[in-house]
Amino acid sequence: MTEAFVVKREIQIAAPPASVFAFLTDPQKIVSWMGVEASTELHPGGLFYLKGVAGDHARAARGAFREVVPVHRLAYSFGWEGGEEVPPGSSLIEIDLIDKDSGTLVRMTHSGLPNAAQCASHDKGWAHYLDRLAGAAAGRDQGPDHGPAH
Repeated sequence: MTEAFVVKREIQIAAPPASVFAFLTDPQKIVSWMGVEASTELHPGGLFYLKGVAGDHARAARGAFREVVPVHRLAYSFGWEGGEEVPPGSSLIEIDLIDKDSGTLVRMTHSGLPNAAQCASHDKGWAHYLDRLAGAAAGRDQGPDHGPAH
């Protein structure tokens, strides 16, 4: 059975997997492309926390790492604090980093979303943030995060 509400995206990044992995796991590097505050505990069961931006108020996402395979794979639960449709830990983000074409192919799957509206919203968010990740990992300043355009 295939799950109906899944976001899948791929992007090629002009940086080695180790560099991209650092931008996905090091809190100081995370906030260079996403959010305003981050915290990570890189072991199964460890905390993933991101204070992001959404309109005029900041939103916080929280989850727990399920898999941490340095420079190759991350999997963590994800959800929004105070979110009724996607509460903390209710969805799953899986990111594979594949060494390809003198860079890194990032293959991201976000599953466990509850409906088409949340799927579309998260798809839009991932499009925005994966582009920012690609720029940051390639050494370009991404400027302040204002979130995806509405």
